Amino acid sequence: MIPEPLNAEAPRRRGRFWLVTIAAILTLAATVSLGRWQLSRAAQKEALQASIDAEKQKPALDQAEFLALPQASDSLHRPVRLRGLWLTPQTVYLDNRQMHGVPGFYVLTPFALEGTEQTVMIQRGWVQRNFVDRTKLGAVDTPAGIVEVTGLIEPPPSHLLELGSPAAAASTPAPAASAPLQAPAAEGSSSIRQNLDLEAFRAETKLPLRTDVSLQQTGPASEGLQRDWPAPALGLERHYGYAFQWFGLSALVVILYVWFQFITPFRRSRRRARDERRL
Repeated sequence: MIPEPLNAEAPRRRGRFWLVTIAAILTLAATVSLGRWQLSRAAQKEALQASIDAEKQKPALDQAEFLALPQASDSLHRPVRLRGLWLTPQTVYLDNRQMHGVPGFYVLTPFALEGTEQTVMIQRGWVQRNFVDRTKLGAVDTPAGIVEVTGLIEPPPSHLLELGSPAAAASTPAPAASAPLQAPAAEGSSSIRQNLDLEAFRAETKLPLRTDVSLQQTGPASEGLQRDWPAPALGLERHYGYAFQWFGLSALVVILYVWFQFITPFRRSRRRARDERRL
């Protein structure tokens, strides 16, 4: 078989060279763009965190200022002081909540605002689960009469992934009464729940409950509750991790392109020249 002339191989090599070059440029452009997009998302989340921190540093609103807000959800994370009465029988325990890595319950109690017909759901704090009997709740002290509560304006309680229907969750037996807060909620419901929908809870209890916001009580541990609330999960680390992966892939594309397009042909040509000299 007669070998093809060397000059016949040159056009094919040039074609492969430019084909690989175009593919490398397109891949590099895509990976760099995706990496920059992840960095921009991280910058947005950092700006959001900064705005949340700035809201928390503002002076606390009093009850009149809170009630006068056109839309309380526009003042999320702002401190506020409210006066009113704990509606203890409607206390709810949100299950599978952790604090410092320990499983337990978030304790939520409706709070009737003094001098108004409004009720606000207050996330009072966290209590550890009894690992022997899930339905046996720790003692939580609830002051009687008019009290003042300080906290942050927050969205309604966050939801966890819930297996089964809400009706099935509501059929969980009510906990044994071992503390004042463990009085049963509305008939047919349970004070231990996986999630709490404020609209449904308002219809269930017939309370004049606000459903746009809740209050997250702040301050040191008291009343049998801890209040080291976790910071909102904004996913900054995830965005930086994805950006690192995309930029790492970009660097790999550049390294492979230089190796196979320049270094490998150069080494091959040097080897061929050395073999020719030996012949």
